[in-house]
Amino acid sequence: MRRAVFARWHRAVDAARRHLAAGDRDRGANPVELAVMMPLILVLLFASIQIAAVFLARSTALNAAQGGVNAQRSYQAADGAGVASATQFLEAAGGWLVGWNAPGPNCVIIDDVEVTCTVSGRSLSVVPGVDFAIQQTAHGTVERVTPP
Repeated sequence: MRRAVFARWHRAVDAARRHLAAGDRDRGANPVELAVMMPLILVLLFASIQIAAVFLARSTALNAAQGGVNAQRSYQAADGAGVASATQFLEAAGGWLVGWNAPGPNCVIIDDVEVTCTVSGRSLSVVPGVDFAIQQTAHGTVERVTPP
């Protein structure tokens, strides 16, 4: 009885081996394909992360410049209110914009009519040695009282 069960089991295992061996001519092809494609996948992954970091740095610089303009253009704003507002925003925004404090935000009032704030720096770098210069400028008119 045992021999009969063993013989049937042995025949089933042999048949499964023959079936798998006959249909698996490309054995080992998947690791080779993965080894060829993996560098491309990694380059695309790091490139997309770097692009996202550049856009976040641009957005941070533009928001800081707009905050500086809004603070400086308000009615009878103190000198340096725009720079203080932009600096406060950049300190709270995190590290997406690097090196912004070397020149610092620059807010200029032109003829008591228009305010221009410029924020510059570099984006956070995912790949060492690759950085992108960021400069964003915002404009606004100074609020004033006009006669009726």
